[in-house]
Amino acid sequence: MIISVTGTPGVGKTTLSKLLAKRLGYEYVSIKEFAVEKGIGTKVGNELEIDVKKLAEAMSREFRGKNVIIDGHLSHFVPADLVIVLRAHPRLIAERLKERGYPEEKLAENIEAEFVDVVLVEAIGENENVLEIDTSGKEPKEVLDEVLSLIHAGIRRRVGVVDWSSSYEEILPYLRVRA
Repeated sequence: MIISVTGTPGVGKTTLSKLLAKRLGYEYVSIKEFAVEKGIGTKVGNELEIDVKKLAEAMSREFRGKNVIIDGHLSHFVPADLVIVLRAHPRLIAERLKERGYPEEKLAENIEAEFVDVVLVEAIGENENVLEIDTSGKEPKEVLDEVLSLIHAGIRRRVGVVDWSSSYEEILPYLRVRA
């Protein structure tokens, strides 16, 4: 089974992916490392721009029929049996990305993406089996247990769990709103 773990930067993808791979006995694969290894993408400054179509084709060939957890904010574009979209409160994402030294523009871009559900909408457009998980205020083990509980219960689609609209005023200072 191929399980993709996706979401805005700072939601806990890598932490959950590694825990899930270990618990299920699956192989862990980082999209970024895979893309670099296979020469899929171009380095632009500190960023790696990945050709999503080539990535999906290469990962499909490489992992078809294997048990693997694919970690990365583009993993919902890779053919998978199940896509887990992690969500976190935009303020929490802002704090985590600030700690990582994200420039103000990139920080605002990612907070806005989380606020308006960009990754979730893309995942739903690309995949039938999508689980949305709110990681806000939860320890990694709690998130792992929630995901495993849904998987073991046979739930393959759970979306519409998160709504950040009441948080607009709270996250406004992090956004680059032009007057």
